[in-house]
Amino acid sequence: MKLSLKSYWNILKQSFSEFGDKTILKKSAALSYYTIFALAPMLIIIITVAQFFYGREAIEGSIFSQLQGFVGEQAALQIQQLIKNAAVSGQSTFATVISAVTLIFTSTGVFTEIQDSINHIWNLKAKPSKGFIKLILNRLISFSMVVGLGFILLVSLVVNAIIEAFGKTINEWFPDLSIYLLYSINLGLSLVIITLLFSVIFKVLPDAIIRWRDVFVGALFTAVLFLIGKFAIAFYLSQSTVTSSYGAAGSIIVILLWVYYSAIILYFGAVFTRIYAQVKGCEIYPSNYAVFIVEKEKESKGSLQEQETTKAVVESCSVAPKENCKD
Repeated sequence: MKLSLKSYWNILKQSFSEFGDKTILKKSAALSYYTIFALAPMLIIIITVAQFFYGREAIEGSIFSQLQGFVGEQAALQIQQLIKNAAVSGQSTFATVISAVTLIFTSTGVFTEIQDSINHIWNLKAKPSKGFIKLILNRLISFSMVVGLGFILLVSLVVNAIIEAFGKTINEWFPDLSIYLLYSINLGLSLVIITLLFSVIFKVLPDAIIRWRDVFVGALFTAVLFLIGKFAIAFYLSQSTVTSSYGAAGSIIVILLWVYYSAIILYFGAVFTRIYAQVKGCEIYPSNYAVFIVEKEKESKGSLQEQETTKAVVESCSVAPKENCKD
């Protein structure tokens, strides 16, 4: 079923109307908190994975360059210092193993938080009976996401090398247009890579069954918002007095703000994806490890005439998707 422009506009309006109902601002603040503790371990694992293909200096230089473009030089230097302090330097085998396990557990916290938040946005919840198995599975999936970011970084490095080599040729042929052409190519490739990243997040992390075609539309929408937000956040941070206001803690505050605004975009994209799938006629169904959450309002007439809201988890809603809703 093809949607008209009016349908997309209605989806967008409904997404904004549900923005507050899903407590996205609180979820974004929680993700910022987790990120501060998980950022350095996550980057250490990414660097460790990527350095087998590229030199460590090239990887760290690329990460610093990317971070500097998002949060500025001071905050990027702060992140570099966090990586240095959190690096595993084993004085003994036992200490190295403990540090490595702690590193892996801490680095996956961000994706676990994203998973829980998107589950709630999509009205899903893991089954309590599957608690331990689900915990292990979540950590494995989250770790695979961290490793996947390392390979995305490798792809980005390769693409940048190709663009630089291609840019020299273009500059010789079209010196007046080379800057605009290379910028357009780089922007287009960034859109593709970010869309793929969001597609994997929406498809793999939540305890949901959703079609790839629905995921891709939602991921593309989120990626466009993310690129727009990237420039908006960078402009805001460059014009604000956050760093000077908080003194030595200014760089940490900048990182928190950057993650906070980025998380808002991610979760808003998740709301858009769910509503888009519903309009297309395919609900987002719970996986074997999850059930639907049904929220009901109930008026309790006690001595104080209080009103209370109750939430019921309805396991009978754990149904298989329709045949036309499968990939």
